[in-house]
Amino acid sequence: MKRDEKMSKELLIPAGDFASLKQAIFNGADAIYIGGKNFGARKFASNFTNEEIIEAIKLCHLYDVKLYVTMNTLVKDSEVQAFLEQVEFLYRNGIDAIIVQDFGMMCLILEKYPNLEVHTSTQANTSSIATAKFYQDLGVKRVVLSRELSIDDINKMDLKIEKESFIHGALCISYSGCCLMSSMLGKRSGNRGECAGICRLPYSLKYKDKIISKNKYLLSTKELNTSSKIDSLMKSSIYSFKVEGRMKSPEYVGFITRFYRNLMDNKNDFDIEKETDKLKAIFNRQFTVGHLFNEEESNLINPKSPNHIGLKIGKVIDVNSKKITIKLDDGKVLNQQDGIRFLNSNKGFIVNYLYDNKNNLIKSSNNICIVDNKIGLDKNDIVSKTIDYSLQQELRNLPNKKMPISITVKAFIDKPLEITMSDGKNTVEDKSVLVNKAINSPISKEKISEQVTKLGNTPFICQNIKIEMDKNIFISIKDINNARRSLVEKLIHEKTLVKNKIIINEVKFTKEDTVSTNKITASVMTEEQLIVCLKMNVARIYVKDQILFEKYKDNKSVYYELPRCEFEIEKSLKSRNLVSDYFDFKNEKHLIGSYGLNVFNIYTAYYLNKYGLKTITISPELNEEEVISFIKNYYEKFKTYPDIEYLVYGKVENMIIKKNILSLKENDYNYALIDNKNREFSTYYTSGKTHILNYTSLKNNPNSYIRKHCNLRLDFFDESKESVEESVKSYQ
Repeated sequence: MKRDEKMSKELLIPAGDFASLKQAIFNGADAIYIGGKNFGARKFASNFTNEEIIEAIKLCHLYDVKLYVTMNTLVKDSEVQAFLEQVEFLYRNGIDAIIVQDFGMMCLILEKYPNLEVHTSTQANTSSIATAKFYQDLGVKRVVLSRELSIDDINKMDLKIEKESFIHGALCISYSGCCLMSSMLGKRSGNRGECAGICRLPYSLKYKDKIISKNKYLLSTKELNTSSKIDSLMKSSIYSFKVEGRMKSPEYVGFITRFYRNLMDNKNDFDIEKETDKLKAIFNRQFTVGHLFNEEESNLINPKSPNHIGLKIGKVIDVNSKKITIKLDDGKVLNQQDGIRFLNSNKGFIVNYLYDNKNNLIKSSNNICIVDNKIGLDKNDIVSKTIDYSLQQELRNLPNKKMPISITVKAFIDKPLEITMSDGKNTVEDKSVLVNKAINSPISKEKISEQVTKLGNTPFICQNIKIEMDKNIFISIKDINNARRSLVEKLIHEKTLVKNKIIINEVKFTKEDTVSTNKITASVMTEEQLIVCLKMNVARIYVKDQILFEKYKDNKSVYYELPRCEFEIEKSLKSRNLVSDYFDFKNEKHLIGSYGLNVFNIYTAYYLNKYGLKTITISPELNEEEVISFIKNYYEKFKTYPDIEYLVYGKVENMIIKKNILSLKENDYNYALIDNKNREFSTYYTSGKTHILNYTSLKNNPNSYIRKHCNLRLDFFDESKESVEESVKSYQ
């Protein structure tokens, strides 16, 4: 039986600051993930200083909670030293695992720090069995799976690696690690923790010259909520249940931890309907069970609003310039200081004053009530509660969490009083007090038990106590109390002590067999474009259409552009392939790595070469100066030039999305999404996925150094044969 099937499930909770961390600990998290000030994929969360991280590790370990740190951004060469220094800091201070996206950094860490636990981030885009197995074989302990995988897919992954999957929180519309939208539009890279949330903006959908959907939130996903599927989750091969939310409030973190803890442990005594109403008031974009449970396309998106819409509690039945009269739904309550929103007008406020239907001030209502019209509401509307004041106040009070311990006492005349405390893993002992024979009043077993177990405000509670003693003994209460306090301090020290053995290896690099070339390569969509490229002796031509590849496969310059994010990669492989996903490259010949591999630094290129992929496309997120630096750094470090492609022309693929979320005709390339700046993003649907390209084409004019050391890649979409010919000529 695999490890993740026989172990109890882990509830993994996010914390963006120390208040959230405490909420997660005291409400029942098994593990928590946080980010430091750098290298985490939530750059705009408060995050933790190094001093706070040390404190967080100790607090988590005191309460038997694991702590993981996200180091899951792509790393530039200029940042590698700082990245490794931060990893070593975490390692030396007893972190339980680090979560990594960057492949080069992942490989370096596994070699340099062999007993540091590494988890691959969801940003590493593990969408296939082959990718998960590749990471397993490298020595990764756990893989955070793509949100696009269904629970059936996950259960089919017969692997030893631990599986972690998101069960609640915000969903990215694009496959994680495959979204360049924020980077291409605003120079804020989602791969580097700077996502601007461009998917949450309104778009129009155009077909040819006709607008078929106007100014809606077409890419804004609902909130993932799998609480209704808890039985399936508990039976699955998923080991770690992950909640998203490092940007959420401490109160949200506390509630959602308690919510899933109770579902996992006390389902039969849990009123899920009542608790879900509370959840809706705390944060709700409408809920979906997501791809994990094969949600229909129509239930993934909320096209009306990207924001918190709260819990529907009633409707407006009368309104004038001064007052709004509300009829509350059965069982719904509105309190003074609650926040409300009128869903049709999208206006809201805090209820400072609440009145009954006779205009008397009241604190609470469950029927008809009146509020001041502070927002100029002029018609009847739907009322939603967006802040539950009393619930927020309740959540600010941390539950009382105590760690169970066992105590043994041995008290024999003229021998040291032996008291031990144990939490099952750590045992501490005190022998500082001598037991005397009683002269007048011997101490009773009950009194010893009372004093030894008086743990008060400590983190501990005595689960069982065993006392062996002579009958006629004397020990002062003061001595027992001092021994107890000393033992508590010792146990806290033992539980928070860094116990992992620190092993740091020197990483030795071998010279890999790479050859720098300066050829022209191209990706094409049509046969017409392909024919032009063949005539112009383009060195490699990447073909997306499988039928078109089969027609021209005898020409050794024609490669099949493998579909991205396939669950069973090996079923799609042809004789020559352009690939965007990680797997065991050594088993295949004639592979070229595309920019979906997110090559940001020389170590990623080096390890890709080492593991069988000789030619790679450098990330389009790097500018020309960084590409030049990359080539020079590679040569300086590895004494050879890298075999890389550099995208100089074409529309970058900004997003790849599972399913036909926009209801497009398959293989029809006449669609475009239009944003509020009137920029048009070519959009199409094929083979189960929606693709969104950038609104404009790259048209780089690289200098002679790049031309000498790089293959120049051109990506064609809807260009005519004349345009293709002109573009190829300009780079030859």
